[in-house]
Amino acid sequence: MALQLPPVRCDCDCDDPAALEAFLADIGFGLLGQDEMASPPLDLTTMAAATPPEEETSASASASAPAAGDEAEHHRRLRRKISNRESARRSRARKQRHLEELRARAATLRAGSRELAARLRGVRAGAALVRLANARLRAEASALGRRLAAAHRAIALRQIYAAATSGGGGFELQALASLIA
Repeated sequence: MALQLPPVRCDCDCDDPAALEAFLADIGFGLLGQDEMASPPLDLTTMAAATPPEEETSASASASAPAAGDEAEHHRRLRRKISNRESARRSRARKQRHLEELRARAATLRAGSRELAARLRGVRAGAALVRLANARLRAEASALGRRLAAAHRAIALRQIYAAATSGGGGFELQALASLIA
């Protein structure tokens, strides 16, 4: 969004700080009384010292031959400098807000990561307990299977002994039963 500035209406001497402040307030860049202007008031001596060499030559040329167009150009440049500084200030503030948002998001993500890591440790501990219980149950099932097989053999032997002794028939059945036992 482009900043719309009012037209230049300055009949003041720009070397006078009070007159310059009145001019800046007139064009919408008043230095005092604005909450959004967090930067300190402009210092005209540093502004003049920060003028690039090509502007100094044009400024010295305009000083030797002051004209209404040169003064308008001077005010336009001054207004552009102020606008650029404000734009840079807003850009820095946006960047700072974005950085703070990213830091807050990183902190949230780190906290979520810690929570998920704790949950993962809990799930792994539970899985280890289940594996341990499963191994115990498998060992118990194997032991019960062996006991069941032994019980089946014992029942079969009893049936063979019973058949051998009751029917009198046979030495072979008794020999077979003794081999199985």
